[in-house]
Amino acid sequence: MAGTGEDALKIAYVINSVEGGGAALPVPAVTRVMRERGHHVEIFALSRRDGRAITSMEQDGLRVHVRDGAPGDHLTAFFWLMRQMQAFSPTVIWTSLTRATLMGQLIGTWRRCPVVSWQHSARLKPANARMLRLLRARTSLWIADSRCVEEMTRQTLGIPPAHLACWPIFRADADVPLATPWRPGEPVRIGSLGRLHPVKGYDILCQALTLLHQKGDLPPFEVVIAGEGEERARLEDLIRRDELPVRLAGYVEHPKNFLTTLHAYVQPSLWEGLCLAAHEAMLAGLPVIASAVGELPFTITGDMGSVVPPRDPQALAAALEKLLRSPEKLVEWGRAGRQRVLERFSAERFDATGRGIVERVERIVADRNGSVQAQRLR
Repeated sequence: MAGTGEDALKIAYVINSVEGGGAALPVPAVTRVMRERGHHVEIFALSRRDGRAITSMEQDGLRVHVRDGAPGDHLTAFFWLMRQMQAFSPTVIWTSLTRATLMGQLIGTWRRCPVVSWQHSARLKPANARMLRLLRARTSLWIADSRCVEEMTRQTLGIPPAHLACWPIFRADADVPLATPWRPGEPVRIGSLGRLHPVKGYDILCQALTLLHQKGDLPPFEVVIAGEGEERARLEDLIRRDELPVRLAGYVEHPKNFLTTLHAYVQPSLWEGLCLAAHEAMLAGLPVIASAVGELPFTITGDMGSVVPPRDPQALAAALEKLLRSPEKLVEWGRAGRQRVLERFSAERFDATGRGIVERVERIVADRNGSVQAQRLR
């Protein structure tokens, strides 16, 4: 039953940060499913980082609480969250990513409040995996954001099926703007969205482009990377040294609009979970070349793009060459990818899956309340 009156849940949605992109990006769509069930949701971020996710959350009607402090200041963050939970008095603590999950689990135990925990990464650091395994029973329901993450969560953390659900966090809206088709005579524009971080593999992309330069007979093209991060100076050096046709565009406020300016998309990551950016690119009608990591090899099939091994500049260069030598097929490949994500990740499927999971959480709370009431009557 949807939450109304006394049945409505107070959900504290705890996230690591309100950095633009990543796990913060789908928060409005995810929490909208909860709010449509009549529940009250507020966001609690352990750090600000760039704070770029705040605007979209607030525009969607969410109240956002952000701690001022360094991302690594764990003890201070923990006590801040304790105070916030004492003031908010949630009936459910819903966590996202390892740091928020570990703190939420401890506070949930202290407050005797059920905890629901997202898993977003298909690859956990060994120390994080050990801690999550140790405290896994303190989460009432684990949620994987994709099938690949579900498998990792089952195997690495040992979560039984009764306590594990899958809710793919990509909501494919058919009304998003489509990319402008390539026209003969213009350079092929290949783009990518992501933090300038080693895990995104942009140095591997630069190595692949250096190999392509040795071909000498390719049609004109350019690569645009939209994002900011710690790797900027290193990437700038690689681009300058090898005279690569790459532009670092910085952070873009509206990634969907950025995608419409491209003819193809590349995602050379070393690992991913679902990878929202690559799926957004397919939804925009772009062929995608991606590393075989996370959910990407399960989405990209047939003639809608290419999947290559991570850390393999030769394979990446070969996939890029195939794309550049057939620019007249870009639209056809892009249409196939768009159809694929609309079938796998439709808005209707996203909402229906979310409602089912929220209903499970409602039953968990009801069962716990019933158990507490029974203990009091003894």
